[in-house]
Parts: sequence; structure tokens; C-alpha cells
Amino acid sequence: MANSVYDTYVSPLSTRYASTEMKYNFSDRKKFTTWRTLWTLLAQAEQELGLDITNKQLEELRNNIENVDFAAATEEEKLTRHEIMAHVHTYATCCPTAGPIIHLGATARDIGDNADLIVLRDAFDILLPKLAGCMKTLGEFADKHKELATLGFTHFQPAQLTTVGKRACLWLQDLVLCEKNLSRVRTELKFRGIKGTTGTQASFLQLFNGDYEKVRELDNRVTKLAGFSSSYSVTGQTYPRIVDAEIVASLSILGAAVHKMCTDLRLLAGMNEIGELFEPTQIGSSAMPYKQNPRISERVCSIARYLMNLVNNPLSTASVQWLERTLDDSANRQLCLSEAFLAADGVLLTVQNIFEGLSVFPKVISRNIEKV
Repeated sequence: MANSVYDTYVSPLSTRYASTEMKYNFSDRKKFTTWRTLWTLLAQAEQELGLDITNKQLEELRNNIENVDFAAATEEEKLTRHEIMAHVHTYATCCPTAGPIIHLGATARDIGDNADLIVLRDAFDILLPKLAGCMKTLGEFADKHKELATLGFTHFQPAQLTTVGKRACLWLQDLVLCEKNLSRVRTELKFRGIKGTTGTQASFLQLFNGDYEKVRELDNRVTKLAGFSSSYSVTGQTYPRIVDAEIVASLSILGAAVHKMCTDLRLLAGMNEIGELFEPTQIGSSAMPYKQNPRISERVCSIARYLMNLVNNPLSTASVQWLERTLDDSANRQLCLSEAFLAADGVLLTVQNIFEGLSVFPKVISRNIEKV
């Protein structure tokens, strides 16, 4: 039996590479408190539209959003074999007055999928400023070295002269394109909405005695309360899984861009034209401690390669969602979506570190030009 974190597997993305805020975003606490927030918003909207829900019940729900008994929920799930219902029961335990109206009319995906979309939206909001920071630092580097002539290469063979700044602009342009793509995917992300078991909203029609307008307004109100401007017009049991594929694809493209850039830096380090920050206490190699290996760029390439290959999972998942939905997406999505953002986050933190510590060696660059 594991007695400490050193006795069990942990992901390197969570222990070594990703930021605290991104790790929290995909944590159980964020997940389950978001579920409770959605149950509270659903009850609030249902009350506003005429269902018999009291202010006392709503206050009880709000006051217990953070009061999650994780151990009790785990034990409850062993009995129910249903994660969301386990948390309905656990929430109801600390909200005895509001217990009967938790999850009223909803299906698991009204809560789980909408919570996932909130987490994904927030993940973009953590990631995009970091990408902007990398672009700013790289832009400053390009401007600083815009007149420093260097030998250009095609096919990794000596070609015409270019400048260090112009070459950096090639990397920067790739990051600009990635930022536009990621921002578009973030902007176009929608809420699943309150659609019921198979997207027909039948349970809510029953609750509101067939009043279609109230059912539509319930969907609209919860969407707005959750911070989204709109929901997907049509869903099955889930939001379209092609959305996950588009999200991970945008992150994979970022992976390709930084992999290309850091591969270039590794080649330039091999020619001693550009170098990463090398700390006085750093050991380059166990046998040759003086070696200034481009280890940070190598790390970026390593994580980026993993990120680039993650896109196959959501593509496969989207392609096999039978009719209104099948459950073989669940475990895969829990792995793939979180790891894609954690990997992208780790990559950008590392890239920023590289940019801030880059050294350029003009004398070596001049000698390399003269050799041709």
C-alpha cells in the first residue's frame, strides 16, 4: 500500500512541468465545486421560472459549494457506480433542506459536460496570456538582433545571409498564427446548455407542464449564469465531441510550432551561435560537466511531440459516438483533455524560460559566415 507520493505513480506533467493554476483547473476540487455551482445555478433559474424552490434552499446550496466531502463521495460512488449521482447524494447530505431539488430534471451530462466546458474555457484563459508573454519576449529578442547578419540555411545547407532577428520573426509568426487559432477556438466555445437526457429537453418540458418557452428560457438563463453567451443549438446526450478534437488540434498545432522553433535553437546551439542560459552550478553531463547542452529546448521538443500526438484520441472519440452517445468517451477524455492543456502549459512556461535566457554569440556567427 502506498504511504506517500513517492510510492505511487504521478504524472510528470503535474509534478515537473505544468503551472499551479493549470493543475488546479483540472483538479477534483475544481471539478466537483463546478458541479455544485451548476446545480445551484440550475435551481436558481428554475425558481425564477416558477418552480417551487425556496430562497432558503438556494442559500443552503450556495453556502455548501466548497464543502465537499471527498472521502464520502468516493464511498458513495462505490455503491452507486455513478460519479455524478454519488456527488448528488453527498451534496444533499450537507444540504438537507435543498436535497430534494438538487439536479431537478437534469441528466448527468447537463452537469458533467457543462462543467467540462467551463474547465476548458478557463484552461484557455490560463494558457493564452502565457502565449502572449512568449510572443512579447520573442518580439523583443527579434528587434534587438534585427541587424545582426547570420548565415541562412535551406536543407540545412549554407544559403544566403539573413539576420538573427529575421529568423526569430519566422518563429514569432508561427506563434502569432497559433494565438489566432487558439483564440478563435476559445471564442467559439459554447455551453452544452440544459438539454436533458438525449438533447430533447423532455424532462424539463414535464417539469414546466409543456411550456416550451420556459424550457428554452431555462437553457438560456443557465447558459448566461455560467458565463457563456450561447449554447450549442442541437445536442445528443453530450455536446459535440468534434469540439474536443478541435480544441486538442489547436493545442497540437502550438506543439508543432514550438517544436520547430526549439529544433532550430538546438541546431544553432550545435553551431555555437545561440545558447540557452547556463547556470554557474549547472552540470551539463555527468562525464563532461562543462558541456552546455540545449537541454531546455530538448525538453520542449519532448513534451511538444507528446502534445502533437494527442490529437488522435479526440478524433477517434468523435468518430465513434453512436447515435445520441456512447460512454466509451469518458475515460479517454479525462486523460486526453487535461494532459493536452497541461502539456501546452508546460511547454509555454519552458519556452518563456528559454527566451529570457538566450545568448547570441556574434563573433562565432561572423566566423561561420567567413568559412562559407
